[in-house]
Amino acid sequence: MAGKIRVGIVGATVTVGGSGWGARTHVPALHALPDYELKAVCTTREETALASQKAFNTDLAFHSFDAMLASPDVDLVSVVTRVPAHYDLVMRALQAGKAVYCEWPLGATLAEAEDMANLAAAKGLYTAVGLQARSDPTLAYVRELIQQGYIGEVLSADFAYVNRATIKRGAGRIFQHDKRNGANILTIGGGHAIDAVSYVLGDFAEVSARLATRVTEWINSDTGESVHVDSPDWVSVSGKLQSTAEVQFLVAAMPAMPEGRRNFEIYGREGMLSVAVGAGGAEKNPSIYHGPNQVFGSRGKEPLTAMPTPERFTLIPDTVPAGPPRNVAQAYTRLAQAMREGKPYSPSFADAVNAHKLVAALEKSSETGKSVSL
Repeated sequence: MAGKIRVGIVGATVTVGGSGWGARTHVPALHALPDYELKAVCTTREETALASQKAFNTDLAFHSFDAMLASPDVDLVSVVTRVPAHYDLVMRALQAGKAVYCEWPLGATLAEAEDMANLAAAKGLYTAVGLQARSDPTLAYVRELIQQGYIGEVLSADFAYVNRATIKRGAGRIFQHDKRNGANILTIGGGHAIDAVSYVLGDFAEVSARLATRVTEWINSDTGESVHVDSPDWVSVSGKLQSTAEVQFLVAAMPAMPEGRRNFEIYGREGMLSVAVGAGGAEKNPSIYHGPNQVFGSRGKEPLTAMPTPERFTLIPDTVPAGPPRNVAQAYTRLAQAMREGKPYSPSFADAVNAHKLVAALEKSSETGKSVSL
């Protein structure tokens, strides 16, 4: 593909109500990358489309998704809406022959994800899913160290990410109370985190999970109404990798967690690696877990020592803002390289299906009280 990749984004607006993920991460990332041009923005109303066009400095604004899909000036569609809307938007974009970047979770269910992946494969289109841990420089470095045998045979690993629960939510996030909408601690936080473990250490062979909802009511901050919650906020997993390494895994959101808990430790026969997850942002804002991560290593009886991530793992310019936009920009940069060279890209929709299968296995294990093989 010659020239810049022209992106049309749906779900990024300047209005208040949602998490603002698209506006806070995708927009600044795309503006900072030389391989891309943020060409168009699409929202559901003309006034928000025009306001977003002005705020994001795009040439085109649409309040009809089909109209944006019909535009020859859009090469890649980025879907950054709420999860329940992913399926319809992605399927329509694929039918229109567009490459698609969709945020994680890809679908509200495994079946939706499989439909999207199958259609993309049938049409031979490039796809990307927002499992940004697979583009994180530090995790890529840790993965390389593992593969090079820095700690010898991996025996076990422990991952924990416990964050402060958001009890009061506006219209843009209150929908997450219903687990059927596919956007909760299990699918989002748990999905991102356990995929990161799989990326670094390899696929799971077996999982035994316990899911629970400890905070069963939220407050709609727009109306003051109380809403019943059945989405899990406690995800505890014991698992075995295909390498036979044992893994202990915890992701949760609790009301009284002023500092949070974040760690990823890997124990080998000859040493260990410890990743301080999101260490660069956690001190100021515990909700920011998107890096920069920091890694410490030890071999034998040596003390843990900081191991700065080599610069070769960072693919983006310094102009990309700190925090969440950087791993998003890393993913876009890797996607552009794959598209230009005609090579496969990962994580694609096919990878997303595998991640959805892992989440589904956790749900099945919790429901049945039995371990599940993958």
